[in-house]
Amino acid sequence: MSRFTKIFKIAVRSRMGLAIAVALSASFATFASAHAAEPGQSSWRLGAGVAAIKKPYRDMDTKTMGLPIVGYENKWISAAIPTLDLKLYSDDSLSFRLRARYAGGDGYEADDSPFLAGMEDRKASLWAGAAVTWKTDFANFTGEVLADTMGKSKGIRARLQVDRRFAVGKFGFIPRLAAEWTDDKYVDYYYGVRQSEVTATRAFYQGKSTTHILAGLRVDYMPTKHHTVYLDLAASRYGSTVKDSPLVDKPNQTSIGLGYMYRY
Repeated sequence: MSRFTKIFKIAVRSRMGLAIAVALSASFATFASAHAAEPGQSSWRLGAGVAAIKKPYRDMDTKTMGLPIVGYENKWISAAIPTLDLKLYSDDSLSFRLRARYAGGDGYEADDSPFLAGMEDRKASLWAGAAVTWKTDFANFTGEVLADTMGKSKGIRARLQVDRRFAVGKFGFIPRLAAEWTDDKYVDYYYGVRQSEVTATRAFYQGKSTTHILAGLRVDYMPTKHHTVYLDLAASRYGSTVKDSPLVDKPNQTSIGLGYMYRY
């Protein structure tokens, strides 16, 4: 744990790096689920990647940068920046967990876009709650309910994801589909406009709860059991109360990532 904690602290200093890490965290979690440590054993995943993310806010440029890939798993812990799970109960198919995730991809700074000038910064937060994973012969299912522990939005979010890995020789194809519900406090904080922020081109807006649809495809190549090269494509379709925000000019968020991991 100490090695993971040190690397995590270094990574959180990069706000955009965490934003990209969060955008791809579902992909990393899918990989960890497909290649979990054997019972009684532990494993590390170390590597590096480059990714680009396009957020839905008006006039915000696509961000591209490199990031570290760090993961650790044993009987009781599953960790992959920026998510940490404590396994309360696990067997070959079912796992109940306490989960903490730093959602560095949420929010913005006013200078991220000319349209956001005069807005107060919306800060990312640490979210914590419960999660469950269920592996079946058909697919893997993951559910989570998390609350804002830092009081930024004071919101709640819940997600249900399904994914499956199809192996073709040394290649793997992992499509995933998820639905995420966010409450009115979350939407209002990150996509609302306060009375003090209203301008001639930016109307007052109070967000309401909504559901987003997320889809992705990960393609990995494993020349040996220790080495993995991957490509990940992801897109989110936002719910109506996000799309109606005057801060938003597109209904989607998209990302693409390319990286290498070594597992030992």
